[in-house]
Amino acid sequence: MHRVRIKVRISVRLAVRTTLELPDPLFARLKARAALEGTTLKQLLCSFVEQGLEAPGHGRDTPTRRAADLPRIDAELPLRPDQLSNAGLFALLEEE
Repeated sequence: MHRVRIKVRISVRLAVRTTLELPDPLFARLKARAALEGTTLKQLLCSFVEQGLEAPGHGRDTPTRRAADLPRIDAELPLRPDQLSNAGLFALLEEE
């Protein structure tokens, strides 16, 4: 397990250091990718983190799911064991 120290610039005067523990195969892939792209490991990881934070569906803009949005099954309770599988639940949904 490799430990990677990253200095992240938060503002002009403030930086934060953190330690990541990465599995050896992942560390080797990251290091090779940085070399292929002619960049540093730190720069590559920072760009990956920025891309992940900016990706759609991973931020505050993601709508939260409410119970009212979920499928509702009106069936007698308790359900039989054969109805508790995915196939059984889908069959109940199709009956409605």
